[in-house]
Amino acid sequence: MINAAAEAYKRQQILTATPEALTLMLYNGALRFMTEGAEAIQKNDFEQANISLQKAENIVSEFRITLKMEYEISHQLLPLYNYVYDCLMEGNMKSNADKIEEAKGILTELRDAWAEAMKKARKEKGAS
Repeated sequence: MINAAAEAYKRQQILTATPEALTLMLYNGALRFMTEGAEAIQKNDFEQANISLQKAENIVSEFRITLKMEYEISHQLLPLYNYVYDCLMEGNMKSNADKIEEAKGILTELRDAWAEAMKKARKEKGAS
């Protein structure tokens, strides 16, 4: 019963979130899957590692394909997303947790920058 209520709450959060908040949720989800994948590699649970890392790869792929290339920032983000994706692929194929941690570090910085930009935008919106 509690799981059903938690799932309903989570679904409602997603359905009512702004695009900016959804992006933050995706960053957090990718980071969670990377952590799960790295931990599974450490435990030699390669099936679970593969499942978790593929979820992270899918999110990073979504970030790549939804970039709007008419903006300069997209030209800076694309190589970062490509590198993160490559690290995830290599880490998954070679069961290399260090590669996963490298990807996680980059994505953490991008997530933190995104969260900071959201705060700044809210302040500016509130000021006007």
